[in-house]
Amino acid sequence: MVGENAERYPDLVARICTEKHVIGNHTYHHLKGYKTHTQTYLQDTHQANEILHTPLFRPPHGRMKYSQKKALLQAGQRIYLWDVLTHDYNPCYSVEKMLSVVKRYTRNGSIIVMHDSLKSKDRILQLLPLVIEWLHSQGYKCETLP
Repeated sequence: MVGENAERYPDLVARICTEKHVIGNHTYHHLKGYKTHTQTYLQDTHQANEILHTPLFRPPHGRMKYSQKKALLQAGQRIYLWDVLTHDYNPCYSVEKMLSVVKRYTRNGSIIVMHDSLKSKDRILQLLPLVIEWLHSQGYKCETLP
């Protein structure tokens, strides 16, 4: 979760936690680590964790500097990336095309990334049940991150 969104929607965060979903830190302002000074990035990540209280971290855009990674790991964060990108943020990708990406690239242990943005909301609401159904039909089991 992006910290500023979590702060803006505390009831939603509470509901997500009540429903036993696991949340991760995605910085406070969705900073691009590779374009941000390390200390600024770490402060932004800490600001998000003041709200989220999670050891899980996923860097925005899947990239950050080595110094940022090293400091986050030393602070006890567990960094996760993804291996299947649905491109849900791209209006040129239809639900069918996103589903085909999932089907083509998903393997055991895959992490499939979808975004909670308004620009992708309608497609994600259509896509997610299809992805879950396909995963189950293929024998995959959805699990939370450790």
